[in-house]
Amino acid sequence: MDHMKHILSYTRRAVDDYKMIREGDRIAVGVSAGKDSLTLLYAMATLKRFYPIPFELCAITVDMGFEGGGNFDEIRALCDKLGVPYHVVPSEIAKIIFEVRKEPNPCSLCAKLRRGALNNAAKALGCTTVALGHHFDDAVETFMLNLFFEGRIGCFQPVTYLSRVDLHVIRPLLYTPEKEVVAFAASAELPVVPSSCPADKATERESMKQLLRQLERENKGLRHRIFGAMQRAGVDGFILPERRPLILPEPTIDDETE
Repeated sequence: MDHMKHILSYTRRAVDDYKMIREGDRIAVGVSAGKDSLTLLYAMATLKRFYPIPFELCAITVDMGFEGGGNFDEIRALCDKLGVPYHVVPSEIAKIIFEVRKEPNPCSLCAKLRRGALNNAAKALGCTTVALGHHFDDAVETFMLNLFFEGRIGCFQPVTYLSRVDLHVIRPLLYTPEKEVVAFAASAELPVVPSSCPADKATERESMKQLLRQLERENKGLRHRIFGAMQRAGVDGFILPERRPLILPEPTIDDETE
């Protein structure tokens, strides 16, 4: 499958460049019902078959507790197909955010609570590493959000060590353009379920995504240049261990299709 080859090419390069996998790692893939995490799950399960450094894999879903959002049968079936153990962690995160706290800007607290639940579950399962589904476009958008709304230069790191829980966090889709994720999710018929969150598509991130799409149409390759600048400047661990700048291949799907 061509789309899978593209995903694996991007994934392996990111994993190799940032030395994301260590021998004997037990990696927990954080799996929502979204396209990004399901693509990451598929990529990591496929990579596991031939990657020269052996590692174990499991998948964890944090059930946010949204009404009508707790059926994970299709994800479990996909995990069975891929030979990946699957675990669902119940939570009341939705209730805490929208009923108890009634957060006007819920995204930050939601992410913090989800990460905490995921990390605790991974640790309880004996995992050494948590893999998250942030991709190339997420990195650029996060950098620009921090610049525009917080006045700082920063982004999530490709590899992070959480000393408090003794876990590494990796982002193997770091080089993968979102268009490739969309194309693969459709071709593989992944069981993607739209978000149940009331704040979905009404966030600063969505606004930044739309702004970058508009700017990209007027300035071809803008996102690649931003990402390259992040690496050359060494933003939050983005500089490569060999201290060489990344030259990303052009996306295989034409930007004009956005």
